[in-house]
Amino acid sequence: MNRLTRFAWLVLVFNVGVILLGALVRATGSGAGCGRSWPTCHGELVPELSGATAIEFTHRSASGVALVLVAVLGVWAWRSAPSGGQIRTGVKVAVAAIVGEALIGAMIVLAEWVADDASVARAVAVPLHLVNTLLLLAALSLIIFWLGGGGHLSIGRHRGTWRWVLIGGIALVAISATGAITALADTLFPKDGIGIDLEAGSHFLTQLRIIHPVLAVLTAGIAWWKIAHARVIPGASPVVWLVGAMLVTGSLNVALGVPVWMQLVHLGLADALWIAYVFVAARALSASDQGTSVTA
Repeated sequence: MNRLTRFAWLVLVFNVGVILLGALVRATGSGAGCGRSWPTCHGELVPELSGATAIEFTHRSASGVALVLVAVLGVWAWRSAPSGGQIRTGVKVAVAAIVGEALIGAMIVLAEWVADDASVARAVAVPLHLVNTLLLLAALSLIIFWLGGGGHLSIGRHRGTWRWVLIGGIALVAISATGAITALADTLFPKDGIGIDLEAGSHFLTQLRIIHPVLAVLTAGIAWWKIAHARVIPGASPVVWLVGAMLVTGSLNVALGVPVWMQLVHLGLADALWIAYVFVAARALSASDQGTSVTA
């Protein structure tokens, strides 16, 4: 593994850490820790660090470092990759996604869709932020795939596989987006035990909470059945095991009353599942292609 590929892995892992920090901000209600101030914190570059301010400021600082790391990776990979190659396409998407992360984060802070806000706008912004995050992780994963000699993605020669890759990808994005809404509801409207909030007059976020687990279980069941009866995507066993781990940790999360630490474990596994899925899909769509690795 060359230096550029190792650096790309570092950038990917660091961004997963930033995602977990963001979840910590949401789970602890620390989103308003810097007030209605961005990119400064309470109008200061380095505020007094305590409580919610320390958590929010740490996340913002890590996000800034992530932006710089993606930019450095982009320049390095761009200069090392051949003109017109897919690595440069991945760089464009990664840079656009990390800028999108910053802009969406700024919008959430400036609009005060933080802390105890339970508006429709926040319910839209939170999953939107997560979907953009998945785009960033996918782009970084594909850059690593191509830097390591992964072949050109060929949809035309793998139409059957592409159909299942697309369906699986959409399902994972939908599960993640509904998971973000469920996590928000769990933070704003904590509940004791397992139950469905469908009573008249209950907040819409609590009523939407049930969609995520139902969608996750149905998707997992269909995926396992399909893989057991047909060779849909070769080498998909890591994804299958991670799906199982997600179901277990999701159940434990609910049974334990959604403690912050279990939320972070569940989210970390979700990020690992998405990254693994991108790698498996890339290998499937580039099967029989000969890739050219980049030396650095």
